[in-house]
Amino acid sequence: MAEKHFSDSIVIIPTYNEKENVEAIIRAVIGLEKAFDVLIIDDGSPDGTAAIVKRLMDEDFPTRLHLIERQGKLGLGTAYIRGFEWAIAQGYDYIFEMDADFSHNPADLPRLYAACHDEGYDVSVGSRYVKGVNVVNWPMGRVLMSYFASKYVRFVLGIGLHDTTAGFVCYRRRVLETIDLARVRFKGYAFQIEMKYSALCLGFRVKEVPVIFINRELGTSKMSGGIFSEAFFGVMRLRMTSIKPRGKE
Repeated sequence: MAEKHFSDSIVIIPTYNEKENVEAIIRAVIGLEKAFDVLIIDDGSPDGTAAIVKRLMDEDFPTRLHLIERQGKLGLGTAYIRGFEWAIAQGYDYIFEMDADFSHNPADLPRLYAACHDEGYDVSVGSRYVKGVNVVNWPMGRVLMSYFASKYVRFVLGIGLHDTTAGFVCYRRRVLETIDLARVRFKGYAFQIEMKYSALCLGFRVKEVPVIFINRELGTSKMSGGIFSEAFFGVMRLRMTSIKPRGKE
């Protein structure tokens, strides 16, 4: 049975070795005028990230901050799915994805919320590319790779989204209840593509909200060539997959 909670919204933040950022990002999100609860999914960070979260839970945010600890680095996609399942069980109506490193500005959370809560969209995406290229402090090679990867995904999947790999997203609960999360196959950034494509295939309305993406200043990026490889080849597999709601074979 779902517990009573302060907010209708939960921000899920996966972490691995984010001790430099985790306290600041939690305080920034919980300090917003619009109330957002926070769920940290920590993959066994050896740097003590989880210990910082536990201290904040005990001392400052006993009802607003939550932690799930997992053993080992199990992948971004599985972290979010674990968080989605928890948030659904707790009865949250708006469930967010967000990075820990301030590449996503917490001040943009109310804009993503408004697109779903006020404008009636089912999914809102903090988009780097819906109005040009809004990326700060990324190497040019990475900007071009990300930008043209999204172009490639749009072409292969035949969808209109400009930023298909974005990790700054708000879902209405019913979207995550409808998508068969147990059948989501990708673990890296292709997970972001698969979730958006699944939502569109199932008839949900998606809005891109322009944001400025700022490269991390503290800590180490988790991006790798394997992540991009999964995304590149994964979209071809997705194109040949029939997306069905949960419970439908």
